[in-house]
Amino acid sequence: MTFLELAVRVLQEAKRPLTAREIWMSGVEQGYDRMLRSAGKTPWSTLAAQLYVSVRDDAQSPFGVTGERPKKFYLRSRADVLNNSDENSEDKYAVPAHLKSIQVPEKDLHAFLTTYAFYHLKCYTKSIQHSLSTKKGFGEWLHPDVVGCVFHFADWAQEVYELSAAAGHTSFHLLSFEIKRELSFANLRESFFQTVSNSSWAHESYLVAAEISTDADFMEELSRLSASFGIGIIHLNIQNIHDSQILFQAKHRDALDWTTINKLTQMNSDFREFITTVKIDLSSRKIHRKEYNAVLEPEQLELLLKKD
Repeated sequence: MTFLELAVRVLQEAKRPLTAREIWMSGVEQGYDRMLRSAGKTPWSTLAAQLYVSVRDDAQSPFGVTGERPKKFYLRSRADVLNNSDENSEDKYAVPAHLKSIQVPEKDLHAFLTTYAFYHLKCYTKSIQHSLSTKKGFGEWLHPDVVGCVFHFADWAQEVYELSAAAGHTSFHLLSFEIKRELSFANLRESFFQTVSNSSWAHESYLVAAEISTDADFMEELSRLSASFGIGIIHLNIQNIHDSQILFQAKHRDALDWTTINKLTQMNSDFREFITTVKIDLSSRKIHRKEYNAVLEPEQLELLLKKD
């Protein structure tokens, strides 16, 4: 049995949409896990990744997805269960609240963002080390933590790609990410305007955090700043990366700030390598995945959570 076959069996019997963890634990209760070859320590995360890819990339996928936090899956052949969907329904298999506050070093959050961006934004990312900048002292306000590229041609037929190239159509988008471990009134303005300073050169800019205050006044101010400056906000759920969410969508910019891109390229070798790789990939119409951050398996992400 495959992970997706297990999901089909469980959802055929389910009376409502289920999270990936609920699907897995229900499958364990019914003994389906014994029919599945899986040596991983977090098989529900592997299941979640395969479900999201199926829904995203397969037009004939038997699965549908509903909800936001958390997302839940159902069989399209059993869309009637959506009538029983309750966003506030209790998930008895949910991660205990005391585990959700596990503190992960900011540098390790890059791996979680890379995985989220790959599966949910179709974005290939690269971390930018500020220490490699030729000018010291203000790199954190000039360089983003992570940059990424979405290659639209990956889904295009050759004829469409050639036509777009002849017409000068942009077949890629550059994204910029500033990462914080937590976001609250205590660091909102500094974090937000740091993102404005070092990320506004891209087509889309995001401020990313693993923990975000839910205070009503804070969320209102965050919404106002996002709308005013076009910076998107991503809540990175490190316990289940596929339940991460774009709280506020970034405003898309049609034009890149080439002057700033040129300055970043001259000052930082990581950024220069990123620009070179994107150019090669666009020219060859082949994405060289090894030149970008590695997309980790669920078990590898789990190890980062357990680090002291």
